[in-house]
Amino acid sequence: MSKQTIFLLRDSNSQKDNTRDFQILFSKIARDLNVEDKIQIIRAADLGIYDKGYIVKDLTNNIIYTNVSEEDISTILTSTINENKVVENLRYTPDKCQLRIVLKNCGLIDPESIEEYLGQEGYCGMAKAICDMTPEEVITEMKKSGLRGRGGAGFPTWLKWSFARNSLDEERYVICNADEGDPGAYMDRSILEGDPHAVIEGMIIAGYAIGAKRGFFYIRAEYPLAIKRIETALQQAYDNGLLGENILGTNFCFDLEIRLGAGAFVCGEETALIESVEGKRGTPRSKPPFPADKGLWNHPTIINNVETLATVPVIINRGGDWFGSIGTEKSKGTKVFAITGKVKNSGLVEVPMGITIGDVVFGIAGGVLGGRNLMAVQTGGPSGGVIPLDKMDTKVSYEHLAEVGSIMGSGGMIVMDEDDCMVDIPRFYLRFCVEESCGKCAPCRIGGYQMLKILDRIAEGKGEEKDLEQLKRIAYGMQKASLCALGQTAPNPVMSTMKYFSDEYRQHVIDKKCRAGKCTKMVQYIIDQAVCKKCKMCVINCAVGAISGSRESGYKVDQAKCIKCGACFEVCKFKAIIRK
Repeated sequence: MSKQTIFLLRDSNSQKDNTRDFQILFSKIARDLNVEDKIQIIRAADLGIYDKGYIVKDLTNNIIYTNVSEEDISTILTSTINENKVVENLRYTPDKCQLRIVLKNCGLIDPESIEEYLGQEGYCGMAKAICDMTPEEVITEMKKSGLRGRGGAGFPTWLKWSFARNSLDEERYVICNADEGDPGAYMDRSILEGDPHAVIEGMIIAGYAIGAKRGFFYIRAEYPLAIKRIETALQQAYDNGLLGENILGTNFCFDLEIRLGAGAFVCGEETALIESVEGKRGTPRSKPPFPADKGLWNHPTIINNVETLATVPVIINRGGDWFGSIGTEKSKGTKVFAITGKVKNSGLVEVPMGITIGDVVFGIAGGVLGGRNLMAVQTGGPSGGVIPLDKMDTKVSYEHLAEVGSIMGSGGMIVMDEDDCMVDIPRFYLRFCVEESCGKCAPCRIGGYQMLKILDRIAEGKGEEKDLEQLKRIAYGMQKASLCALGQTAPNPVMSTMKYFSDEYRQHVIDKKCRAGKCTKMVQYIIDQAVCKKCKMCVINCAVGAISGSRESGYKVDQAKCIKCGACFEVCKFKAIIRK
């Protein structure tokens, strides 16, 4: 760590990142106070803190400040540089329910400094592996840890590595899957931006374990900062003899390079990703053979996602038994989640396996936004299931989530309240899967489209009872016959909501009503003349002129003109607009 005070800056409003502007302002104030030569300012990666305005972290004293305004900058600089004091009213206290293993360096070190990574036991796991252990011993240690793939499938990491290691083919490859395609997911991006050397170190260890000499980062092109920091970290690793020929004076040689993805969701599937790296259209291959037997250019290949690889150095350094002591019987260690939706404290969290969903939502995330009632929590992204309120005691683990019809996925967790429609939500996810389908196999290409058309009919008030059985039949066919996991899991949101919210589906089909008012073609807005104060706010805010009348005669909604936008309903302070 440099003797200078290093400040990491970030805008915690994830939908409007003005960090660069804030950094310029911070530098200007530092110049005005004549302390510019005493500080270093870095744009942070993800600190796991959201909805708390601008964040400043003083790395020298390991202090985080949140909701920092322009006026606060001078106070922070003066207190830190001249007085060596903490600004207590801005200080942030991290949540103690979290256990940061993968994210331990994010926000703690300068991600573009290999020296600071080395200061946090960086590359110690790699050195231990290639200098003191055989490849077989590395795989045995991974087996002890119980680490399972964090990309979604949850396949045992050691087993995948052993398949490749035992291959008779001497040319083998390692690929880091950083093609993070789930809506609202940013776990991998945050690790790449905040601790790039940890992922590189994990890839080197993986390469040593399976006998590979070459590896690839497959990163989506929409992550420019992540790409830049991986490029910087790779160059630093080469410059320090940690990549290339005869690493640390051993006979082990390993090279890494970057391939950019175009953002196709299907390329998160292993064989489609391999096709893309080879320069082909990203479509899945039939399996078997699996990539560990015949993968990239028909050679044994292991593919692990960013979070999995970032965990590897810690396991080797601290031991598989230590990591295996955390979590449940079948789900070891921690998991990083991106909590979003109708929740007070959205953000990135890392929790031990076995914690309940309720503890995450009501404890770490502070509960539902606006004091509203929780309706459900969806895990696993577009391929996951919707878990109802009475299942909030479900543990975060591969086996327990599967029991309630959901999956771990890569780590998305979306909170829904009583204003969310349990027909409209799965329709959104299914539409995403239909658009992202590569179209190679008929069950996914045709089945997903047919399911979406049925849901569209139901949402428009044209559904019939037979449609509900038809949804189940198509879903079963997709799950059993689709070529890859995209098609096999695309029906999950529909099936889980049909299981737990069957009354809501029947309400849409039989009563032709949407409880939440999200299925707009079923909704009618009517003005209650007995309650209306004739303030005319509904008339003013109607964009299509669907509300007519006068203060004397009263106002009414022309249903033929109404586009069901709900603007009148939202602006009426007297609750005279009735949504039916």
